[in-house]
Amino acid sequence: MIGTIVFGLIIGAVAKFLMPGKDPGGFILTCLLGIAGSLVGGYIGRALHLYAEGEAAGWLMSLLGAVLLLAVYRMITVRAK
Repeated sequence: MIGTIVFGLIIGAVAKFLMPGKDPGGFILTCLLGIAGSLVGGYIGRALHLYAEGEAAGWLMSLLGAVLLLAVYRMITVRAK
């Protein structure tokens, strides 16, 4: 569990580094974004038959999922203003 949180934190930080900009939220949001991105990346990888069922997503797919979630999050927060 702690390993997943640390992995999510790293993935979330890299995703924010790749998509710089002003985002509401801080450390907690970055961690949650990374963890959720890993889950989304794993789901996409399994849908594309890159990973077997139950296999954890790799760095690239986790990062892709986190960047995708960050883009969606930004679209939602821009429309809310």
